[in-house]
Amino acid sequence: MRILQAGIDPGTAEHYLWCNSETISWGTLPTPATAPVLVVDSGHTVTFDTVSQEGLMEDQGRDPVAYFGRHGVARHGVLTDAIDLAASDLRKPVPPKAPHIVLGPVHVHDAQPGDWLRVDFLDLRPRVPYAVVSSRHQRGALPDRLPREADGSIPAVFSKFCRLDGTGERAVFEFAGGRATIGLQPFMGLCGVTPAGPDARSTIPPGPFGGNMDVRDIVVGSSLYLPIQVPGAGFYLGDPHFAQGNGEIALTALEGSLRVTARLTVVTTLTPARAPMPFVDTDDHWIILGMNESLDEAMRQCAQLSVDFLSAHTGMTPSEAYLYLSAAGDFSVTQVVDIVKGVHCAIRKSDFC
Repeated sequence: MRILQAGIDPGTAEHYLWCNSETISWGTLPTPATAPVLVVDSGHTVTFDTVSQEGLMEDQGRDPVAYFGRHGVARHGVLTDAIDLAASDLRKPVPPKAPHIVLGPVHVHDAQPGDWLRVDFLDLRPRVPYAVVSSRHQRGALPDRLPREADGSIPAVFSKFCRLDGTGERAVFEFAGGRATIGLQPFMGLCGVTPAGPDARSTIPPGPFGGNMDVRDIVVGSSLYLPIQVPGAGFYLGDPHFAQGNGEIALTALEGSLRVTARLTVVTTLTPARAPMPFVDTDDHWIILGMNESLDEAMRQCAQLSVDFLSAHTGMTPSEAYLYLSAAGDFSVTQVVDIVKGVHCAIRKSDFC
C-alpha cells in the first residue's frame, strides 16, 4: 500500500487541508474566537489529511519514528506531518487530559446558528498500512480488571500494533495463540461544529455539537447532520479510525491516520423539523443519537428522539412509533469511554413504503 504523505496527490476536491502547527489544536475543540484555518462556500468539497494521535502521545515516547520503528516500520513509512507535529512545541493541555489532534476549524459561508451543517463523506482511506488499538491509564469499561500483564501487573498502556493484510481490507491482530483479522470500516471518531461559549472544551466528551461521538456507521456514502452553534459553523475533525466495535470498551478503536474527502453544505431548514442533536443518514438507515453521562439517560434520550423522528417523518403517532421501535429499531451502545456515553438507533428505511 502506498503511504499517503501530506500534500502529495491529494485528489480533486476544491480545497485541501493537512495537519500542521497552524491548522490543529491538541486536546481541545475550537471556540467561537478561534480563527478559521480554511474558508469555503456551502457545497464545496474538502480533502483532509488527518493524523492519529497514536505514536505521538507522551506515554508512547512522542516520537513516531522510534515508536513505529519498534514494530518494523521504516522512517519513510511514517507520515511526515506526524513527525513534524511530534517535533513541534505543541502539547496537549493538562488539564484537560485529552489526546485528540483536531484539524480545523473550517468556516462555511452563510452558516448561522439554527441552521444545520450536512457533511457528506465521499472518501475515507488509510494513509498508512498499520494501526494501533490501546487501553491506557485504566480508562476502559473494566478498569478494575483489565488490562493486565501476564504477571498480573497493571500497565500504563497496553497496545496491539496491527498491520493491514495484502488486500488492504483487513488488519491482522496477532495474539499468543494465533491471529485474528479485523475488517476495515474507516470513519472519523471525532467530527463536529464549534460549540457556543468562550471556554475551550476537552475533546473527550461529545455533545449536541457532535465532537467525539465514535459512531462507526459514519462511513463513505453517509451524511452527518450537525446543528450549527456559531456563525460559520466552525467544522473540525480528528480521531481517525480504521475500525471500531460498538461500545469501544477498551478505550480506543483501531486507530490510524485517514485521508478524508467530504462535502460541507449548509441546510437552512429540515423537513420535518428535528431536535438540535446530530443524526446520520445512510443509504439504508436513519441513525438517531442519544448522549449523556448516564448510559440509562443516553438510552432514554435516544428512544425519545427516535420516537420524535418517526412521528415527524412518517406520520406515526408517538405511541405507534414507540411500538414500532420496540419491534424493529436497532438500539446499540455507541461508546462507554468518553465520559458522555452514547446510544444510537438505526431505523431501516426499507421498512417504509
